[in-house]
Amino acid sequence: MAEDVTDLHREFGDERLPPGQRETERFPVLSKGETPSWDPETWRFEVWGAVENDLAFDWEEFRSLPAETQRQDFHCVTGWSKFDCSFTGVPFPELAERAGVADDAVHVMFHALDGYTTNLPLSECTRDEVLFAYEYDGESLPADHGGPLRVVTPHKYAYKGAKWVTGVEFLTEPERGYWELRGYSDTANPWNEERYS
Repeated sequence: MAEDVTDLHREFGDERLPPGQRETERFPVLSKGETPSWDPETWRFEVWGAVENDLAFDWEEFRSLPAETQRQDFHCVTGWSKFDCSFTGVPFPELAERAGVADDAVHVMFHALDGYTTNLPLSECTRDEVLFAYEYDGESLPADHGGPLRVVTPHKYAYKGAKWVTGVEFLTEPERGYWELRGYSDTANPWNEERYS
């Protein structure tokens, strides 16, 4: 049974659909480049930086971590939103607790298989709704949508949720990721239409 977290919009605005967005039933594919290939035999997920314990998981180990299924909304910075997406994955706080986040950690950088990076303040990540998702609607997450593993951030525009994620780095100083360095908003709150810097 999926936990319904689609009411989180109440923290940010009056309407479920953020301003400037249109609802779609489709799930468009948008990426910075080609879909990378991956090998489940060699795939690794790592956690490092300002933590007490560096972590590393192979695919089987990652899939054995405690997971949740949630019904979330998905908001793309290009102006569309898809409601009631069912994602299954590992909540961010689960990995943060295992790593033991250092007291001076303030920021997080997500790293992906294709070289993509995106950043968030640590305080924006330590929510159960931030998932490292490997299933969508009960099936393995399609490669074009970030499979085998992507981050989902239903309180942010979706570019903050790295596709093909392979690791998370805890930082003591803010850094900007791929799109943030190219003029996209560092904060990316859909209800404030924070699309660009």
